Amino acid sequence: MPIFAAVDIGSNSCRLKIAKVVAHRLKTLAEDREVTRLGASVFESGLVSPEAMALTLRALKRFQRTVQAHGVDQIRVVATSAMRDARNGAAFQTWVKAETGWNMEIISGLEEGRLIHLGLMALGTAKGEQGLGGRVLLMDLGGGSCEITLSEHKRIKETISVPLGAVRLTEQFLQSDPAPADGLARMRQLIVRELRKAHRKIQPGRVSLAIATSGTAAALAEACIIKPAGQRASKAATKSAGKRVAAGTAGLTLSSGMSGLAPTAAVRKLATRLAKLALPEREAVPGIGPRRAEIIVAGAQVYAELLESFGLKGFKYSPLGLRDGILAQMLAEQDARATAHEQFEHERWESVLATARRYGVDTKQSEPVRAHAVQLFKELKALHQLPAEYESWLATAAMLRDTGKFINHQGHHRHTQYIVSSSEIYGYTQLHRTVVSAIARYLGKSRPQPGDRALRNIPAEEHKNVQRAVVLLRLAVALNQDRASDVLRVAVKTYPKRIYLEVQPGRTGAELELWSLRKEADYFREVFGRELFATLA
Repeated sequence: MPIFAAVDIGSNSCRLKIAKVVAHRLKTLAEDREVTRLGASVFESGLVSPEAMALTLRALKRFQRTVQAHGVDQIRVVATSAMRDARNGAAFQTWVKAETGWNMEIISGLEEGRLIHLGLMALGTAKGEQGLGGRVLLMDLGGGSCEITLSEHKRIKETISVPLGAVRLTEQFLQSDPAPADGLARMRQLIVRELRKAHRKIQPGRVSLAIATSGTAAALAEACIIKPAGQRASKAATKSAGKRVAAGTAGLTLSSGMSGLAPTAAVRKLATRLAKLALPEREAVPGIGPRRAEIIVAGAQVYAELLESFGLKGFKYSPLGLRDGILAQMLAEQDARATAHEQFEHERWESVLATARRYGVDTKQSEPVRAHAVQLFKELKALHQLPAEYESWLATAAMLRDTGKFINHQGHHRHTQYIVSSSEIYGYTQLHRTVVSAIARYLGKSRPQPGDRALRNIPAEEHKNVQRAVVLLRLAVALNQDRASDVLRVAVKTYPKRIYLEVQPGRTGAELELWSLRKEADYFREVFGRELFATLA
Protein backbone atom coordinates (compact mmCIF):
# COMPACT_ATOMS: atom_id res chain seq x y z
CA MET A 1 0.00 0.00 0.00
CA PRO A 2 1.41 3.46 -0.87
CA ILE A 3 2.52 5.75 1.93
CA PHE A 4 2.10 9.53 1.58
CA ALA A 5 3.62 12.40 3.54
CA ALA A 6 2.51 16.04 3.75
CA VAL A 7 4.62 18.89 5.11
CA ASP A 8 2.96 22.22 5.89
CA ILE A 9 5.48 25.07 6.33
CA GLY A 10 3.31 27.71 7.95
CA SER A 11 4.05 31.20 9.23
CA ASN A 12 3.90 30.02 12.84
CA SER A 13 4.78 26.32 12.74
CA CYS A 14 5.81 23.42 10.53
CA ARG A 15 3.73 20.25 10.53
CA LEU A 16 4.28 16.75 9.19
CA LYS A 17 1.72 14.02 8.66
CA ILE A 18 2.36 10.58 7.22
CA ALA A 19 -0.46 8.25 6.17
CA LYS A 20 -0.81 4.85 4.53
CA VAL A 21 -3.55 3.91 2.09
CA VAL A 22 -5.69 1.12 3.51
CA ALA A 23 -8.86 0.05 1.67
CA HIS A 24 -8.92 3.32 -0.33
CA ARG A 25 -8.67 5.41 2.84
CA LEU A 26 -5.84 7.09 4.71
CA LYS A 27 -4.54 5.68 7.98
CA THR A 28 -2.28 8.02 9.94
CA LEU A 29 1.15 6.58 10.75
CA ALA A 30 2.97 9.57 12.23
CA GLU A 31 2.61 13.29 13.01
CA ASP A 32 5.07 15.96 14.10
CA ARG A 33 5.00 19.70 14.71
CA GLU A 34 7.53 22.42 15.46
CA VAL A 35 6.89 26.11 16.21
CA THR A 36 9.39 28.04 14.06
CA ARG A 37 7.80 31.51 13.70
CA LEU A 38 8.95 31.67 10.09
CA GLY A 39 6.69 34.65 9.41
CA ALA A 40 7.73 36.84 12.35
CA SER A 41 10.50 38.67 10.50
CA VAL A 42 8.66 38.58 7.16
CA PHE A 43 5.71 40.61 8.42
CA GLU A 44 8.10 43.18 9.89
CA SER A 45 10.82 43.50 7.24
CA GLY A 46 9.59 41.53 4.22
CA LEU A 47 12.42 39.03 4.62
CA VAL A 48 12.75 35.66 6.31
CA SER A 49 15.51 36.00 8.91
CA PRO A 50 18.50 33.62 8.74
CA GLU A 51 17.62 32.42 12.25
CA ALA A 52 14.04 31.51 11.22
CA MET A 53 15.36 29.76 8.10
CA ALA A 54 17.85 27.72 10.13
CA LEU A 55 15.23 26.78 12.76
CA THR A 56 12.75 25.74 10.07
CA LEU A 57 15.39 23.74 8.23
CA ARG A 58 16.31 21.87 11.41
CA ALA A 59 12.64 20.93 11.80
CA LEU A 60 12.47 19.80 8.17
CA LYS A 61 15.55 17.61 8.59
CA ARG A 62 13.92 15.95 11.58
CA PHE A 63 10.79 15.44 9.50
CA GLN A 64 12.96 13.95 6.76
CA ARG A 65 14.34 11.30 9.11
CA THR A 66 10.78 10.34 10.04
CA VAL A 67 9.77 10.22 6.37
CA GLN A 68 12.69 7.95 5.56
CA ALA A 69 11.98 5.69 8.54
CA HIS A 70 8.42 5.11 7.29
CA GLY A 71 9.44 4.40 3.69
CA VAL A 72 7.27 7.17 2.22
CA ASP A 73 6.46 6.75 -1.48
CA GLN A 74 5.33 10.29 -2.22
CA ILE A 75 5.76 13.60 -0.40
CA ARG A 76 4.41 17.07 -0.99
CA VAL A 77 5.91 20.08 0.80
CA VAL A 78 3.94 23.35 0.76
CA ALA A 79 4.58 26.77 2.22
CA THR A 80 1.92 29.39 2.89
CA SER A 81 1.56 33.05 3.86
CA ALA A 82 5.09 33.87 5.06
CA MET A 83 6.65 32.50 1.89
CA ARG A 84 4.06 34.26 -0.26
CA ASP A 85 5.19 37.58 1.22
CA ALA A 86 8.92 36.98 1.64
CA ARG A 87 11.20 38.70 -0.87
CA ASN A 88 13.86 36.07 -0.22
CA GLY A 89 11.49 33.13 -0.49
CA ALA A 90 13.24 31.78 -3.60
CA ALA A 91 16.54 31.66 -1.72
CA PHE A 92 14.94 29.63 1.06
CA GLN A 93 13.38 27.29 -1.52
CA THR A 94 16.85 26.68 -2.94
CA TRP A 95 18.27 26.02 0.53
CA VAL A 96 15.51 23.53 1.36
CA LYS A 97 16.11 21.75 -1.94
CA ALA A 98 19.87 21.58 -1.34
CA GLU A 99 19.56 20.25 2.22
CA THR A 100 16.61 17.86 1.90
CA GLY A 101 16.05 17.25 -1.81
CA TRP A 102 12.45 18.42 -1.35
CA ASN A 103 10.74 20.85 -3.72
CA MET A 104 9.03 23.40 -1.48
CA GLU A 105 5.92 24.65 -3.25
CA ILE A 106 4.53 28.08 -2.34
CA ILE A 107 0.73 27.94 -2.62
CA SER A 108 -1.75 30.80 -2.80
CA GLY A 109 -4.26 31.63 -0.09
CA LEU A 110 -7.12 30.35 -2.24
CA GLU A 111 -5.35 27.05 -2.89
CA GLU A 112 -4.69 26.79 0.84
CA GLY A 113 -8.40 27.25 1.54
CA ARG A 114 -9.34 24.67 -1.09
CA LEU A 115 -6.97 22.06 0.35
CA ILE A 116 -8.24 22.64 3.90
CA HIS A 117 -11.80 22.18 2.62
CA LEU A 118 -10.82 19.00 0.77
CA GLY A 119 -9.15 17.54 3.84
CA LEU A 120 -12.06 18.32 6.10
CA MET A 121 -14.72 17.04 3.72
CA ALA A 122 -12.88 13.92 2.59
CA LEU A 123 -11.34 12.79 5.88
CA GLY A 124 -14.07 14.25 8.08
CA THR A 125 -16.68 12.26 6.17
CA ALA A 126 -14.55 9.13 6.51
CA LYS A 127 -14.44 9.70 10.28
CA GLY A 128 -18.20 10.10 10.48
CA GLU A 129 -18.34 13.85 11.15
CA GLN A 130 -21.95 15.09 11.17
CA GLY A 131 -23.29 18.15 9.35
CA LEU A 132 -20.60 18.45 6.68
CA GLY A 133 -23.11 17.98 3.87
CA GLY A 134 -25.09 21.11 4.77
CA ARG A 135 -24.17 24.79 4.49
CA VAL A 136 -20.85 25.03 6.33
CA LEU A 137 -18.47 27.92 7.01
CA LEU A 138 -14.82 26.93 7.42
CA MET A 139 -12.31 29.19 9.15
CA ASP A 140 -8.57 28.59 9.30
CA LEU A 141 -6.54 31.23 11.10
CA GLY A 142 -2.82 30.64 10.71
CA GLY A 143 0.23 32.73 11.42
CA GLY A 144 0.02 34.95 8.35
CA SER A 145 -3.47 34.68 6.89
CA CYS A 146 -7.02 33.57 7.55
CA GLU A 147 -8.86 31.45 4.99
CA ILE A 148 -12.66 31.59 5.04
CA THR A 149 -14.61 29.11 2.91
CA LEU A 150 -18.33 28.69 2.36
CA SER A 151 -19.24 25.09 1.54
CA GLU A 152 -22.58 23.64 0.50
CA HIS A 153 -23.23 19.94 -0.11
CA LYS A 154 -19.45 19.43 0.33
CA ARG A 155 -18.71 21.76 -2.60
CA ILE A 156 -16.94 25.11 -2.32
CA LYS A 157 -19.30 28.00 -3.01
CA GLU A 158 -16.71 30.69 -2.29
CA THR A 159 -13.36 31.03 -0.56
CA ILE A 160 -11.24 34.03 0.40
CA SER A 161 -7.90 34.63 2.08
CA VAL A 162 -7.40 37.72 4.25
CA PRO A 163 -4.10 38.90 5.85
CA LEU A 164 -5.26 38.40 9.44
CA GLY A 165 -2.81 35.80 10.73
CA ALA A 166 -2.01 35.76 14.44
CA VAL A 167 1.76 36.19 14.00
CA ARG A 168 1.32 38.95 11.40
CA LEU A 169 -1.06 40.98 13.60
CA THR A 170 1.06 40.47 16.73
CA GLU A 171 4.18 41.73 14.95
CA GLN A 172 2.34 44.73 13.50
CA PHE A 173 0.32 45.92 16.50
CA LEU A 174 1.12 44.09 19.75
CA GLN A 175 4.85 44.33 20.32
CA SER A 176 4.59 45.31 24.00
CA ASP A 177 3.05 43.32 26.84
CA PRO A 178 0.27 43.49 27.97
CA ALA A 179 -1.26 44.49 24.64
CA PRO A 180 -1.16 48.30 24.23
CA ALA A 181 -4.54 49.99 23.97
CA ASP A 182 -3.67 51.96 20.85
CA GLY A 183 -2.29 48.86 19.14
CA LEU A 184 -5.42 46.91 19.99
CA ALA A 185 -7.62 49.66 18.59
CA ARG A 186 -5.68 49.87 15.32
CA MET A 187 -5.65 46.09 15.01
CA ARG A 188 -9.42 45.89 15.49
CA GLN A 189 -9.90 48.53 12.79
CA LEU A 190 -7.84 46.44 10.37
CA ILE A 191 -9.75 43.26 11.26
CA VAL A 192 -13.10 44.97 10.71
CA ARG A 193 -11.93 46.43 7.39
CA GLU A 194 -10.62 43.10 6.07
CA LEU A 195 -13.72 41.18 7.16
CA ARG A 196 -15.87 43.79 5.44
CA LYS A 197 -14.09 42.85 2.21
CA ALA A 198 -14.74 39.20 2.96
CA HIS A 199 -18.47 39.91 3.32
CA ARG A 200 -18.57 41.16 -0.26
CA LYS A 201 -17.67 37.68 -1.51
CA ILE A 202 -18.99 35.43 1.26
CA GLN A 203 -22.54 35.86 2.54
CA PRO A 204 -23.17 32.70 4.54
CA GLY A 205 -26.77 33.41 5.51
CA ARG A 206 -27.96 30.54 7.66
CA VAL A 207 -25.14 28.03 8.06
CA SER A 208 -25.73 24.68 9.71
CA LEU A 209 -22.19 24.46 11.04
CA ALA A 210 -19.14 26.71 11.55
CA ILE A 211 -15.84 24.85 11.80
CA ALA A 212 -12.50 26.32 12.79
CA THR A 213 -9.15 24.63 12.29
CA SER A 214 -5.51 25.35 13.35
CA GLY A 215 -3.83 25.82 16.71
CA THR A 216 -5.47 29.11 17.65
CA ALA A 217 -8.93 27.58 17.24
CA ALA A 218 -7.86 24.56 19.33
CA ALA A 219 -6.62 26.82 22.14
CA LEU A 220 -9.78 28.95 22.15
CA ALA A 221 -12.05 25.91 22.03
CA GLU A 222 -10.24 24.32 24.95
CA ALA A 223 -10.26 27.52 27.01
CA CYS A 224 -13.98 28.04 26.36
CA ILE A 225 -14.86 24.43 27.20
CA ILE A 226 -12.82 24.41 30.39
CA LYS A 227 -14.16 27.79 31.45
CA PRO A 228 -17.47 28.35 29.62
CA ALA A 229 -18.59 31.97 29.33
CA GLY A 230 -15.77 32.99 31.67
CA GLN A 231 -17.22 31.26 34.73
CA ARG A 232 -15.10 29.21 37.13
CA ALA A 233 -15.59 25.50 36.61
CA SER A 234 -15.13 22.86 39.28
CA LYS A 235 -11.73 21.17 39.50
CA ALA A 236 -13.26 17.88 38.41
CA ALA A 237 -14.96 19.47 35.40
CA THR A 238 -11.79 21.34 34.47
CA LYS A 239 -9.74 18.15 34.67
CA SER A 240 -12.29 16.19 32.63
CA ALA A 241 -12.59 18.87 29.94
CA GLY A 242 -8.85 19.27 29.83
CA LYS A 243 -8.43 15.57 29.10
CA ARG A 244 -11.11 15.64 26.42
CA VAL A 245 -9.68 18.62 24.61
CA ALA A 246 -6.09 17.66 25.10
CA ALA A 247 -6.87 14.58 23.09
CA GLY A 248 -7.91 17.45 20.85
CA THR A 249 -4.86 18.26 19.08
CA ALA A 250 -5.11 14.61 18.03
CA GLY A 251 -8.90 14.37 17.89
CA LEU A 252 -10.71 16.87 20.04
CA THR A 253 -13.47 16.12 22.53
CA LEU A 254 -15.69 13.83 20.52
CA SER A 255 -15.03 10.47 18.93
CA SER A 256 -15.93 12.07 15.60
CA GLY A 257 -12.98 14.43 15.96
CA MET A 258 -14.76 17.80 16.33
CA SER A 259 -15.16 19.65 19.60
CA GLY A 260 -18.35 20.86 21.18
CA LEU A 261 -19.57 24.36 20.35
CA ALA A 262 -17.40 27.26 21.49
CA PRO A 263 -20.10 29.99 21.80
CA THR A 264 -19.50 33.40 20.23
CA ALA A 265 -20.20 35.21 23.53
CA ALA A 266 -17.63 33.03 25.30
CA VAL A 267 -15.02 33.67 22.59
CA ARG A 268 -15.58 37.44 22.83
CA LYS A 269 -15.36 37.38 26.62
CA LEU A 270 -12.18 35.33 26.46
CA ALA A 271 -10.66 37.65 23.83
CA THR A 272 -11.36 40.68 26.02
CA ARG A 273 -9.88 38.96 29.06
CA LEU A 274 -6.73 37.80 27.25
CA ALA A 275 -6.05 41.33 25.96
CA LYS A 276 -5.69 42.55 29.55
CA LEU A 277 -3.29 39.82 30.69
CA ALA A 278 0.48 39.80 30.63
CA LEU A 279 2.29 36.89 28.97
CA PRO A 280 2.81 34.80 32.17
CA GLU A 281 -0.90 35.18 32.98
CA ARG A 282 -1.93 34.13 29.48
CA GLU A 283 0.34 31.09 29.70
CA ALA A 284 -1.55 30.00 32.83
CA VAL A 285 -4.94 30.03 31.08
CA PRO A 286 -5.99 26.38 30.55
CA GLY A 287 -5.62 25.37 26.91
CA ILE A 288 -3.38 28.26 25.84
CA GLY A 289 0.15 27.09 26.63
CA PRO A 290 3.46 29.01 26.53
CA ARG A 291 4.05 29.30 22.75
CA ARG A 292 0.43 29.97 21.83
CA ALA A 293 0.20 32.65 24.56
CA GLU A 294 2.56 34.88 22.56
CA ILE A 295 0.09 35.27 19.69
CA ILE A 296 -3.27 34.33 21.21
CA VAL A 297 -4.45 37.92 21.80
CA ALA A 298 -4.47 38.69 18.08
CA GLY A 299 -5.96 35.32 17.15
CA ALA A 300 -8.75 35.62 19.72
CA GLN A 301 -9.68 39.09 18.47
CA VAL A 302 -9.93 37.85 14.88
CA TYR A 303 -12.16 34.92 15.83
CA ALA A 304 -14.40 37.06 18.04
CA GLU A 305 -14.90 39.66 15.31
CA LEU A 306 -15.34 37.00 12.63
CA LEU A 307 -18.02 35.11 14.57
CA GLU A 308 -19.91 38.32 15.41
CA SER A 309 -19.70 39.87 11.95
CA PHE A 310 -21.01 36.70 10.28
CA GLY A 311 -23.73 36.31 12.90
CA LEU A 312 -22.56 32.85 13.99
CA LYS A 313 -23.57 31.16 17.24
CA GLY A 314 -20.06 29.82 17.72
CA PHE A 315 -17.67 27.33 16.18
CA LYS A 316 -16.58 23.74 16.50
CA TYR A 317 -12.90 22.93 16.32
CA SER A 318 -11.59 20.23 13.99
CA PRO A 319 -8.02 18.89 14.14
CA LEU A 320 -8.06 18.35 10.37
CA GLY A 321 -6.26 20.94 8.28
CA LEU A 322 -4.01 21.74 5.35
CA ARG A 323 -1.80 18.66 5.63
CA ASP A 324 -4.92 16.45 5.58
CA GLY A 325 -6.04 18.13 2.36
CA ILE A 326 -2.64 17.52 0.81
CA LEU A 327 -2.85 13.84 1.71
CA ALA A 328 -6.43 13.60 0.46
CA GLN A 329 -5.43 15.11 -2.88
CA MET A 330 -2.50 12.71 -3.30
CA LEU A 331 -4.89 9.85 -2.62
CA ALA A 332 -7.52 11.25 -5.01
CA GLU A 333 -4.98 11.64 -7.82
CA GLN A 334 -3.84 8.01 -7.55
CA ASP A 335 -6.97 6.13 -6.50
CA ALA A 336 -10.17 6.60 -8.50
CA ARG A 337 -12.09 4.61 -5.86
CA ALA A 338 -11.12 6.94 -3.02
CA THR A 339 -13.86 9.08 -1.46
CA ALA A 340 -12.04 12.30 -2.34
CA HIS A 341 -11.47 11.45 -6.01
CA GLU A 342 -14.83 12.54 -7.41
CA GLN A 343 -14.87 15.74 -5.33
CA PHE A 344 -11.33 16.63 -6.36
CA GLU A 345 -11.94 16.09 -10.08
CA HIS A 346 -15.24 18.00 -9.95
CA GLU A 347 -13.74 21.03 -8.20
CA ARG A 348 -10.73 21.07 -10.49
CA TRP A 349 -12.76 21.04 -13.68
CA GLU A 350 -15.27 23.58 -12.35
CA SER A 351 -12.33 25.89 -11.68
CA VAL A 352 -11.07 25.41 -15.25
CA LEU A 353 -14.51 26.29 -16.64
CA ALA A 354 -14.78 29.31 -14.33
CA THR A 355 -11.40 30.56 -15.60
CA ALA A 356 -12.50 30.09 -19.21
CA ARG A 357 -15.72 32.03 -18.65
CA ARG A 358 -13.86 34.79 -16.79
CA TYR A 359 -11.86 35.50 -19.94
CA GLY A 360 -14.76 35.30 -22.37
CA VAL A 361 -14.16 31.81 -23.75
CA ASP A 362 -17.18 30.07 -25.28
CA THR A 363 -16.95 26.72 -23.49
CA LYS A 364 -19.42 25.11 -25.93
CA GLN A 365 -17.05 25.79 -28.81
CA SER A 366 -14.03 24.65 -26.81
CA GLU A 367 -15.64 21.39 -25.69
CA PRO A 368 -15.21 19.55 -29.06
CA VAL A 369 -11.52 20.48 -29.07
CA ARG A 370 -11.18 19.08 -25.55
CA ALA A 371 -13.01 15.90 -26.54
CA HIS A 372 -10.81 15.33 -29.59
CA ALA A 373 -7.64 16.07 -27.61
CA VAL A 374 -8.61 13.48 -24.98
CA GLN A 375 -9.54 10.95 -27.71
CA LEU A 376 -6.16 11.38 -29.40
CA PHE A 377 -4.39 11.09 -26.05
CA LYS A 378 -6.10 7.78 -25.30
CA GLU A 379 -5.84 6.23 -28.76
CA LEU A 380 -2.20 7.24 -29.34
CA LYS A 381 -0.87 6.28 -25.89
CA ALA A 382 1.55 3.74 -27.31
CA LEU A 383 2.99 6.46 -29.56
CA HIS A 384 3.24 9.51 -27.27
CA GLN A 385 3.93 7.64 -23.98
CA LEU A 386 2.97 10.68 -21.92
CA PRO A 387 2.43 10.38 -18.14
CA ALA A 388 -1.21 9.91 -17.14
CA GLU A 389 -1.54 13.43 -15.67
CA TYR A 390 -1.03 14.92 -19.13
CA GLU A 391 -4.54 13.84 -20.07
CA SER A 392 -6.10 16.38 -17.70
CA TRP A 393 -3.45 18.99 -18.52
CA LEU A 394 -4.16 18.56 -22.23
CA ALA A 395 -7.92 18.89 -21.64
CA THR A 396 -7.36 22.06 -19.60
CA ALA A 397 -5.10 23.56 -22.28
CA ALA A 398 -7.80 22.82 -24.89
CA MET A 399 -10.44 24.60 -22.82
CA LEU A 400 -8.26 27.65 -22.04
CA ARG A 401 -6.38 28.03 -25.33
CA ASP A 402 -8.31 31.18 -26.34
CA THR A 403 -8.15 33.08 -23.04
CA GLY A 404 -5.48 35.37 -24.53
CA LYS A 405 -8.06 36.91 -26.87
CA PHE A 406 -9.41 38.68 -23.79
CA ILE A 407 -6.30 40.89 -24.01
CA ASN A 408 -5.78 41.04 -27.77
CA HIS A 409 -6.57 38.82 -30.74
CA GLN A 410 -3.18 39.63 -32.20
CA GLY A 411 -0.58 37.43 -30.57
CA HIS A 412 -3.24 35.87 -28.36
CA HIS A 413 -1.28 32.63 -27.88
CA ARG A 414 1.40 34.56 -25.97
CA HIS A 415 -1.30 36.23 -23.87
CA THR A 416 -2.87 32.83 -23.20
CA GLN A 417 0.43 31.54 -21.84
CA TYR A 418 0.64 34.48 -19.42
CA ILE A 419 -3.01 34.26 -18.29
CA VAL A 420 -3.00 30.50 -17.66
CA SER A 421 0.31 30.45 -15.81
CA SER A 422 -0.80 33.38 -13.62
CA SER A 423 -4.39 32.31 -12.92
CA GLU A 424 -5.64 30.59 -9.80
CA ILE A 425 -6.94 27.18 -10.86
CA TYR A 426 -7.96 24.82 -8.05
CA GLY A 427 -6.00 21.59 -7.95
CA TYR A 428 -3.18 22.84 -10.17
CA THR A 429 0.19 23.74 -8.71
CA GLN A 430 2.28 26.52 -10.23
CA LEU A 431 4.28 23.93 -12.18
CA HIS A 432 1.08 22.30 -13.45
CA ARG A 433 -0.26 25.66 -14.65
CA THR A 434 3.08 26.45 -16.30
CA VAL A 435 2.97 23.15 -18.22
CA VAL A 436 -0.66 23.74 -19.27
CA SER A 437 0.16 27.30 -20.38
CA ALA A 438 3.08 26.02 -22.48
CA ILE A 439 0.87 23.43 -24.20
CA ALA A 440 -1.66 26.15 -25.05
CA ARG A 441 1.07 28.58 -26.14
CA TYR A 442 2.23 26.83 -29.32
CA LEU A 443 -0.92 26.67 -31.44
CA GLY A 444 0.17 29.28 -33.98
CA LYS A 445 3.26 29.42 -36.16
CA SER A 446 5.83 29.07 -33.37
CA ARG A 447 7.17 25.77 -32.03
CA PRO A 448 8.62 24.99 -28.58
CA GLN A 449 12.31 25.87 -28.29
CA PRO A 450 14.54 25.17 -25.23
CA GLY A 451 15.21 28.85 -24.46
CA ASP A 452 11.59 29.99 -24.74
CA ARG A 453 10.05 32.00 -21.91
CA ALA A 454 7.12 29.55 -21.77
CA LEU A 455 9.50 26.67 -20.99
CA ARG A 456 11.87 28.53 -18.70
CA ASN A 457 10.25 27.36 -15.44
CA ILE A 458 9.58 23.80 -16.61
CA PRO A 459 12.18 21.10 -15.82
CA ALA A 460 14.24 20.22 -18.90
CA GLU A 461 13.17 16.58 -18.72
CA GLU A 462 9.56 17.69 -19.27
CA HIS A 463 10.22 19.66 -22.46
CA LYS A 464 9.83 16.61 -24.71
CA ASN A 465 6.51 15.75 -23.04
CA VAL A 466 5.25 19.30 -23.52
CA GLN A 467 6.17 19.15 -27.20
CA ARG A 468 4.27 15.89 -27.68
CA ALA A 469 1.20 17.30 -25.92
CA VAL A 470 1.40 20.38 -28.16
CA VAL A 471 1.19 18.16 -31.26
CA LEU A 472 -1.91 16.39 -29.94
CA LEU A 473 -3.63 19.69 -29.18
CA ARG A 474 -2.75 21.11 -32.59
CA LEU A 475 -4.42 18.09 -34.21
CA ALA A 476 -7.52 18.56 -32.03
CA VAL A 477 -7.72 22.21 -33.05
CA ALA A 478 -7.29 21.27 -36.71
CA LEU A 479 -10.31 18.96 -36.40
CA ASN A 480 -12.47 21.85 -35.19
CA GLN A 481 -12.63 24.78 -37.55
CA ASP A 482 -15.51 26.63 -35.85
CA ARG A 483 -17.74 23.55 -35.96
CA ALA A 484 -19.46 23.66 -32.56
CA SER A 485 -22.78 22.62 -34.12
CA ASP A 486 -21.31 20.08 -36.58
CA VAL A 487 -18.64 18.16 -34.73
CA LEU A 488 -16.68 15.71 -36.85
CA ARG A 489 -15.97 12.14 -35.87
CA VAL A 490 -12.48 10.77 -36.33
CA ALA A 491 -11.08 7.24 -36.23
CA VAL A 492 -7.42 6.70 -35.36
CA LYS A 493 -5.50 3.86 -37.01
CA THR A 494 -1.94 3.12 -35.97
CA TYR A 495 0.69 1.31 -38.03
CA PRO A 496 4.43 0.81 -37.41
CA LYS A 497 5.48 3.67 -39.69
CA ARG A 498 2.34 5.75 -40.15
CA ILE A 499 -0.79 7.07 -38.43
CA TYR A 500 -4.12 7.49 -40.21
CA LEU A 501 -6.82 9.90 -39.10
CA GLU A 502 -10.04 8.94 -40.90
CA VAL A 503 -12.49 11.84 -40.70
CA GLN A 504 -16.25 11.37 -41.05
CA PRO A 505 -17.54 14.37 -43.08
CA GLY A 506 -20.11 16.67 -41.51
CA ARG A 507 -23.05 18.41 -43.18
CA THR A 508 -20.68 20.83 -44.89
CA GLY A 509 -17.96 18.28 -45.62
CA ALA A 510 -14.51 18.17 -44.04
CA GLU A 511 -12.17 19.75 -46.59
CA LEU A 512 -10.98 22.53 -44.31
CA GLU A 513 -10.25 20.09 -41.51
CA LEU A 514 -8.35 17.72 -43.81
CA TRP A 515 -6.24 20.62 -45.09
CA SER A 516 -5.53 21.73 -41.49
CA LEU A 517 -4.55 18.21 -40.43
CA ARG A 518 -2.22 17.77 -43.41
CA LYS A 519 -0.48 21.02 -42.49
CA GLU A 520 0.51 19.35 -39.19
CA ALA A 521 2.06 16.28 -40.87
CA ASP A 522 5.62 17.64 -40.99
CA TYR A 523 5.65 18.63 -37.33
CA PHE A 524 4.05 15.31 -36.39
CA ARG A 525 6.85 13.46 -38.21
CA GLU A 526 9.48 15.64 -36.53
CA VAL A 527 8.17 14.87 -33.04
CA PHE A 528 6.98 11.26 -33.36
CA GLY A 529 9.02 9.93 -36.30
CA ARG A 530 5.95 8.66 -38.16
CA GLU A 531 4.01 9.80 -41.18
CA LEU A 532 0.56 11.30 -40.60
CA PHE A 533 -2.21 10.81 -43.16
CA ALA A 534 -5.62 12.50 -42.96
CA THR A 535 -8.35 10.97 -45.12
CA LEU A 536 -12.11 10.83 -45.41
CA ALA A 537 -13.75 7.81 -43.85
